[in-house]
Amino acid sequence: MHAPARSAPRLARLFPLAALLWQGALGAPPVDPNYYPHRPGTRWTYSSGETQIVGAALTHRGVRVVPVSHQYGSTTYTQDLIEHRADGSVWLRGVNAGGRLSWYASPLNIYPPGPLSPGQSWTGSAGTLRTRSTVTGVTPLKLAGGTFNTLTIRTETTAGGKVSVQTTYFVPTVGIVRYQTADGSVIDLLR
Repeated sequence: MHAPARSAPRLARLFPLAALLWQGALGAPPVDPNYYPHRPGTRWTYSSGETQIVGAALTHRGVRVVPVSHQYGSTTYTQDLIEHRADGSVWLRGVNAGGRLSWYASPLNIYPPGPLSPGQSWTGSAGTLRTRSTVTGVTPLKLAGGTFNTLTIRTETTAGGKVSVQTTYFVPTVGIVRYQTADGSVIDLLR
C-alpha cells in the first residue's frame, strides 16, 4: 500500500527549508523579454511635448541595436542606438544628433539585467561620461498615462567635472513614466 500523497503547500509548511531549496533548484521565474521595452513601434509621449519612438532593430558596426528616436512634433532631434544583450542588460551604443553619429567604443550601461529591486546599484562609463544609478524604492504614481507602482531610480551623471542628478520612475514592460530632471522639472508620461 502506498502512502497518501501530500500537497506541496502542506509540505512547504512542514519543511520550509526544503521548500526554499526546491524553489532554488527550479530557478527564478524568467524575466519578460520586454522588461525593458524595445518592441518596434512602441511610443511614449511626455508632458514636455517629446515623443520617443522605438524603431526596427538594425546592425551597426557589427552590433545589433534598437534605435529610439526623440521627436518634437514631426521633427526627430536625436536618436539613441540601444543594445539589448542576451543577459537582459541594456547599453547605449551611440547617439545620432544633427546627422552626426557619436558611437561609443565603450558603451554606457543603462540598465543591468532585470528584474530591478530596491537597493540595487550599477555604474556605466563611456569616455569621460560616468553614471551611477540606484533603485531607491517603489513609488505609486497616478498620471495622465495611467496609475503605476514605479521603481524609483536616482542617477548621478558626471561629465566634464560636473555632476547632475536625475530621478526616473520606471515600470517594467512599460518604460519610464516620469522624469525629474537635474533642475527639478518634472516630465510625465501622457500616453
